[in-house]
Amino acid sequence: MMKPTINKDTQLCMSLAGRPGNFGTRFHNFLYDELGLDFIYKAFTTNDLQATIGGIRSLGIRGCAVSMPYKEACIPFLDEMDESATAIQSVNTIVNDNGRLRAYNTDYIAVSQLLEQHQVRRDRVFALRGSGGMAKAVLCALRDAGFRSGYVIARNEAAGRSLAEAYGYEWKEDLGSIRPALLVNVTPIGMAGGSESDDLSFEPEVIDKAETVFDVVALPPETPVIRLAREKGKKVITGAEVFAIQALEQFILYTGVRPSDEQFKRASEYARG
Repeated sequence: MMKPTINKDTQLCMSLAGRPGNFGTRFHNFLYDELGLDFIYKAFTTNDLQATIGGIRSLGIRGCAVSMPYKEACIPFLDEMDESATAIQSVNTIVNDNGRLRAYNTDYIAVSQLLEQHQVRRDRVFALRGSGGMAKAVLCALRDAGFRSGYVIARNEAAGRSLAEAYGYEWKEDLGSIRPALLVNVTPIGMAGGSESDDLSFEPEVIDKAETVFDVVALPPETPVIRLAREKGKKVITGAEVFAIQALEQFILYTGVRPSDEQFKRASEYARG
C-alpha cells in the first residue's frame, strides 16, 4: 500500500525532546508508508514549552511524544490525564482530539513488557539511577511487577528520597558497597550529544556483580554501560527496546491502527538502522 502524497489533510505527529533523535521519526514514518496512512512525523525541541503545547493544540497536530526534560513540565498545559499518566504524574504521549489534549504514559507499558520478556527475577535487589519523569514510570513498573527490594540512586536528595518513598523503596546518594542484581539507568549518562556521552552510569565493579543491566537511553542504541555489560556477559535491556514498544503504543493512539507483529519488527529494525 502506498502512502498518499502530502496534502492539506495530512496529519502531523511529532516528538518533543531536549535532544531530538531519529528513532521515532524513522519508526512512525516507516509504518505510515507501510500502511498507507496520511500522516507524517517530525522531531522537535523547544525553548518555550507552553508556546509549543499551545501550538500542538491550535495547529491540530494529532500527537506528540514527550521525552526528557519535558515529561513533568508539560502537565500544567494539558487538558486531561489518562490513568497511565495520572498514576505516575509523568507524560510521554499527548493526543489531540479536536483541540483537547489528553496525556498518556506508554513508557510504563514498555518497561512492564520488557521485564516479563527478559524474565528478570523479581526476588532480586535493584538499583535505579535517576529521579525524573521516566524514573517514575520505571519505578512504578518495577513495583507493580513485584520487586520488593530496591534503591533509588540520586544526587538530589529531596527528589530521590521523595520518589523512593512514594513507591516503597530506599534512597541513597550512591551505592557504596551495595551490589544489586538489577541495575537500571534512567539518567542522560551515556546519551549521545551530551557532556556525559562517554561515561558509565554504573561503575565497572558494580556491573561485575550484576545479573541484568537495563539502560533506558535509546541514543545511541548501545550506550557505554550496555556495551560493557555485554562484554561481561550480563543480560541487557536497551533503551531502543523501550523506545520501540512505547512508540508502538503511541502509534496506535495516534492512528487507531495496530500494525502486525511483523510490521512492528521491521519498523523497529529500520528505526535502529
